[in-house]
Amino acid sequence: MNAKLYIFKRDDIRDYSMRNHIHFAVVDMDRSKDYPLNFVCVLPQQMSVMVKQSSAFAKIFGDQSLQVAKKLLTDALENEDDSEIKNEIGKRLKLLEPKQPLQVKCRVCGKMFEPKYFRRYYPKTCQECNKKMHPTIE
Repeated sequence: MNAKLYIFKRDDIRDYSMRNHIHFAVVDMDRSKDYPLNFVCVLPQQMSVMVKQSSAFAKIFGDQSLQVAKKLLTDALENEDDSEIKNEIGKRLKLLEPKQPLQVKCRVCGKMFEPKYFRRYYPKTCQECNKKMHPTIE
């Protein structure tokens, strides 16, 4: 399969509350040269959809779906001239990157640590400093 991205704008949308007017379709260039005939599926926006086997894109490309999506987007970014479409491709590429865990600097020792959330808040001191400041009664 010779997969490529077909990116198009929907300027004829009357309702401006629609979030996205730029659409990404995966097409197979081996089938045909015209868009409706070579349509395969729609490119998902989130990485979680590509990892799960729930979308048509993940069913077609399987375990390689994340790598295929990145390759398709980077190829489209190189070939695109429109700045609005380039921005949207950049956003999609950023969404495909895994999120880094939150690192916080301890107020006492200055060491970086990954906080464990307590409701909406996270602690400002690491666990070692907490144990030193609040020893448990045994």
